[in-house]
Amino acid sequence: MPRILVVGSANVDFTVALARLPEPGETVTNGTLLVNHGGKGANQAVAARRLGAEVRLIGCVGDDASGREVRAALGGEGIGTGGVMTSAAAATGTALIIVDGAGRNQIAVAPGANRALTLEHVRSRAEDFAWAEVVVASCEVPLPAVRAALEMARGRGLATILNPAPVPETGLDCLGLVEYLTPNAGEVARLSGLAGDDDATVARAAAALRRRGAHCVLVTLGERGVLACGDGEPQHVPAPRVLAVDTTAAGDTFNGALAVALTEGRALTAALRFANAAAALACTRHGAQASLPTRAEVDRLAE
Repeated sequence: MPRILVVGSANVDFTVALARLPEPGETVTNGTLLVNHGGKGANQAVAARRLGAEVRLIGCVGDDASGREVRAALGGEGIGTGGVMTSAAAATGTALIIVDGAGRNQIAVAPGANRALTLEHVRSRAEDFAWAEVVVASCEVPLPAVRAALEMARGRGLATILNPAPVPETGLDCLGLVEYLTPNAGEVARLSGLAGDDDATVARAAAALRRRGAHCVLVTLGERGVLACGDGEPQHVPAPRVLAVDTTAAGDTFNGALAVALTEGRALTAALRFANAAAALACTRHGAQASLPTRAEVDRLAE
């Protein structure tokens, strides 16, 4: 089984499904509420686990009921939680999500205990890095912890995947430690300073990030799939068509599935087809971790 170590956030999500997203200052009623577990790190970990990997998570939750529920849910999925620390000073992270009838969302996050994850704690988990084959990180936890994880991974020759979301206001100075960078179109524009979502502009933006050290930039384009920019010409890998009802956690699913496929030894194009299929399936259900697909479902769609 692939061995994947995820370094990232764990949240409780409160999702309201509405017919449409509200305008600033507007109240839209007649929604339905779903309370779910989320956070980019936890979502990526659960996605990889459901797709057949052994998974461990390094993160932080609060010393509260929500934190205990998150830890229990991760353990119930079979994810190793020895690296999930508990903070007595901050509440478990919380996300407020609004989803419209077309599956588009607006998300506001109170990171809480996620911001208490320290680089010292990451460095204390050397046994997890010795165990892992690939390390996946994202930016809902402090950047020093992210950099420490990438440094430890590269020091052991492990593959690294960085999902640069949300894009830090200070930018990223660790791209030289990243083998696979996975921004969406908006994120690649913010990181590079090159706006535009057409393939030519996205490719130029990705090339700029490669010059700053990232080995391969995989730009996710929603229903259009992914543009892979590495050695050679950019390659567009389309996504399967599905009826989307909620895009929450689609990007996290992509990253978890990518880690699984690469660790299984798939060529990049095949790995991206697999990851696209997993992300597409996550869009067909409401919620974050509740929407994450099984291996059998992804295999059928990716065929």
